[in-house]
Amino acid sequence: MRTDSSPGTLPAREHLPAGNAGTPVLDVVIPVYNEEKDLGPCVARLHDHLRRTFPYAFRITIADNASTDTTPQVARRLEADLAEVTSFRLDQKGRGRALRTVWSASDAPILAYMDVDLSTDLNALLPLVAPLISGHSDLAIGSRLARSSRVVRGAKREFISRTYNLILRGSLQARFSDAQCGFKAIRRDVAQILLPLVEDTGWFFDTEMLVLAERAGLRIHEVPVDWVDDPNSTVHIVKTATDDLRGVWRVGKALTTGALPLDRLTRPFGDDPRDRDVQDVPKGLARQLVGFCVVGGLSTLFYLVLYSAFRSFSGSQVANALALLVSAVANTAANRRLTFGVRGRGGAVRHQAQGLVVFGIGLALTSGSLAALNAASSDPSHSTELAVLIAANLAATVLRFLLFRAWVFPDRDGSARPEPTPVAPHTVTYPTGGHQPYQSHHQPQGPLPQRPTHQPHAQSGTTTTRFRAGEAADGTWRDSTMQLQPVRSHDTEPGDPR
Repeated sequence: MRTDSSPGTLPAREHLPAGNAGTPVLDVVIPVYNEEKDLGPCVARLHDHLRRTFPYAFRITIADNASTDTTPQVARRLEADLAEVTSFRLDQKGRGRALRTVWSASDAPILAYMDVDLSTDLNALLPLVAPLISGHSDLAIGSRLARSSRVVRGAKREFISRTYNLILRGSLQARFSDAQCGFKAIRRDVAQILLPLVEDTGWFFDTEMLVLAERAGLRIHEVPVDWVDDPNSTVHIVKTATDDLRGVWRVGKALTTGALPLDRLTRPFGDDPRDRDVQDVPKGLARQLVGFCVVGGLSTLFYLVLYSAFRSFSGSQVANALALLVSAVANTAANRRLTFGVRGRGGAVRHQAQGLVVFGIGLALTSGSLAALNAASSDPSHSTELAVLIAANLAATVLRFLLFRAWVFPDRDGSARPEPTPVAPHTVTYPTGGHQPYQSHHQPQGPLPQRPTHQPHAQSGTTTTRFRAGEAADGTWRDSTMQLQPVRSHDTEPGDPR
């Protein structure tokens, strides 16, 4: 979200004829495998809906996942009959593989997909993509678990869906409500950098993409949908669930170890209002306080358990030192990752060494408190020792936070923020009419640019354009709203209710 300009809005609907609209604004991908019966009616219904209700140029892309029936022939027939329909065939199965291939090569600024059964009401399509068109959000998903959603499906699928999303919330701290709904959209400039980080090529593709986007701080818009279960679905629930759980473990491990380069997805300074310089308010203080308090509370409980265990076979001073040492190492590691957002192994040894210095200060406070207690009473009770240690630990906790923030994990003038890596220019060649060749060799490496102003391409012929990912065609970065070309003139005729 730009901070140097006011929010943009969609342009007035002074529509041009559909044939002169140029590059499609929306590319809807339908991944299919052996769907010879449902593909024709699905595409016809979707095409009719978009032609009647979507105010901009669009494309429907059929992504065939190595079907063995007559699905390829049906796709080619639809491509020949409908100008806005194109098809692409992959030699290997995998919904994620199909979406990655088609999205990576598409020239449309907004990329979406939906399941071939059209279980989701198509009236949610425009609300899904509108926040992406306006530049408000980076990704958008349909949610069957929102309060205002209306869903018809069996108890078994309902239980599996809710359980899966609970697993995501508990293991990966996901905040989006529905990872599996086959109704999603993404901005192309985001997809160009996000997709190379997604490893899965099957059903877990959606979840992995959303988790990485959310962890990188991208905005995910959710749309409540009306959804009717397809009783003839060919999805193997048990196998899909097993593969998803494996994917959750893999992504969770990568996030924990800092193996994912999520800094590539950070937007430039000023795109996030939380990056604004505000005097007398240290950046991230509120969030760090909350994280530190949570970690500190858990560390205190851990410390008390250890102290009680060590106290059963040693004196109070030895038990306190051992318990504080073990809990201090765990506390430093947890605060490093969760409170101050330091990922990867770089500097971990130095941070632990500095954490031990902080531990020494805490040890001096707590040991001094125990010494004062023993001087005041020759044989204090165990509960009294614990009360004194809790008070001393509270004082040590405040001092620990100040030292962590100012010395161990400082943010000196934004030095913790990675420097943006320039995105190398690349060449994209595509025809604006006829079949779209899905070939792409783009390997983005830098952070996301600020959301650009979209400029339509030439209306006919083959055009070769050199640009940076997300840059406007004229090389400017003026506004976050894409200036889109409308397509139909009859919407502005007198008496139009819209």
